[in-house]
Amino acid sequence: MTKWLRLALPLWLIAHCAAGAGDPRHSLDLSTLLSANGMQQPVPMSAFTPAPGASAAAQQLQGLIEMVPAARVDGFRVLRDDFDYVNDSASRVTQLPAFSFSFVQDGDQLIPATRGAVAGEHPHWEWLLEPGLVWQEADDRGYSRAALPFSLLQRGENCTHNGVMSFLFKSDGSVSRVALQISSETCLYFKFDLWTLASARFTPGPVAGAAQLVTNYASEVANRLPLRPIEDLATDWPGADPTKFGANGVIDPDDMTAYGFLINGTNYVGGCQTRQGRYPFCEVLDLPSYSLAKSLVAGLGLMRLEQLYPGAASSLIADYVPECAGNGLWQNVTFEHALDMATGNYHSAHYDDDETAGDKASGFFDPVTHAEKIAFACNHYPRRANPGQQWVYHTSDTYLLGTAITNFLNEHSTLAADLLDDLLLPWWQPLSLSPTSQFSRRTYDKYARIFTGYGLTLHVDDIAKLGELANGQAVRQQVDITLLDGALQRNSDDRGLPAMAGSFYYNNGFWAYPDFPSRSCSTPINLPFMLGYGGINVVLMPNQTVYYYFSDNGQFSWLDAARESDRIIPFCSQNEEPTDD
Repeated sequence: MTKWLRLALPLWLIAHCAAGAGDPRHSLDLSTLLSANGMQQPVPMSAFTPAPGASAAAQQLQGLIEMVPAARVDGFRVLRDDFDYVNDSASRVTQLPAFSFSFVQDGDQLIPATRGAVAGEHPHWEWLLEPGLVWQEADDRGYSRAALPFSLLQRGENCTHNGVMSFLFKSDGSVSRVALQISSETCLYFKFDLWTLASARFTPGPVAGAAQLVTNYASEVANRLPLRPIEDLATDWPGADPTKFGANGVIDPDDMTAYGFLINGTNYVGGCQTRQGRYPFCEVLDLPSYSLAKSLVAGLGLMRLEQLYPGAASSLIADYVPECAGNGLWQNVTFEHALDMATGNYHSAHYDDDETAGDKASGFFDPVTHAEKIAFACNHYPRRANPGQQWVYHTSDTYLLGTAITNFLNEHSTLAADLLDDLLLPWWQPLSLSPTSQFSRRTYDKYARIFTGYGLTLHVDDIAKLGELANGQAVRQQVDITLLDGALQRNSDDRGLPAMAGSFYYNNGFWAYPDFPSRSCSTPINLPFMLGYGGINVVLMPNQTVYYYFSDNGQFSWLDAARESDRIIPFCSQNEEPTDD
């Protein structure tokens, strides 16, 4: 790899992508990108990386790139389609959305002017763009070459399909066709490969706020945690076994999007595999939060609200959500009850029947307006128990809480306020999270209410930082300590309610694995973690390490990683149980 490539994309990542792939320019060469032929098959991910001998880009890309995709892509291979999207003509899943985005080039970096999911007119897909690279290759006849990571996000959902696009360009506006390919995803119910060549137009010109975009991205890169391949853990921590962190034997590597282990401030990352080799832009690979948001947004959000407004957690849902006030179902249900999923309102006490059995919850997940979602959340489930007694998993309860917190903020502020934008992001600002992480899936109406229980998109740096925040000491100055200690199992008198048939605890938006047999503690301990749909976990260890993975085969496995973390840095010293704070 040539020295001009700066460390926005770590060189070890590029080396991993190209390793064993040979010359990447065997695919997507100049004749392919300039021809009128279609793309016949997927290409190795190395085709989206610089070829040997590449140099700094001679051309400059600043301006508008537009694509008008064809009615169908060149290739679409279905691997799993639980809801038969492909045969639903209204969904148009084999057609890409229209593409019209501005970019700024800074050296070898290509920075999209728009970050976060972009809703358009497509009924199923939304674009999400990340920063990429530009470079020069000798056989491209004076064109420079660009590669840009992107994702297609399912409208109104967290399902994320990761891709890369590449094209040739000149400063005068000349541009080749764009090769686009998707070969991986974090989506349990819909998996596919997509490949195509699309016609494009490049209109050079100034981009509003270009200098600030460059400054912001340089700051984003500079403030990332040190990132190393997971294999380096064995070198940096002699005797450590990196294989314990890949969920080997439980989660198929084909279903593992990315995983990592944060220890002493360094983020050791593995995975990032696709069906065509390693993803070339692992550092900005888009990872859906799904229900991690129940911990990060709802859980930390209520803890922060309680610290700012003591007593807020005991506020009543019916007092802050008018749609719930008149039906009698929400009497005496507090914000904390909703966070604990212990409202007393449910059909079945079996832990996930209401959420997953048949189409009972489709009335909440399918609609995209606030009016529809809040009507379901307020009215769908009958009163079966007193609040605080029975845990039943309802994402709609978390949405209800998000609405209540937003309305609480608006009542206590002279300006319109938002749970994410005005309560959490100002607090998180010193973490220097990616711009992508600062957007949430929201209702498609004038209210634009965040889904609260799901909907964030994160990078590996974001999840490591947020896990470190939740697990660290500094957070204790910014949130209500009582709620935090209950969530993280630091108070033996507040473990939470039994969850999943008693296999776990659930408290203040966080899960806990009970009675983990630590090799360094005299008695078993409870390990707190965050959980996401399909195969996503973030485990907060008492030795201040954080383990996370994003997968999509519906299986979960992190006990080996916890045992290895305990072996590297003992959870307890001198066989003493961690003290409750």
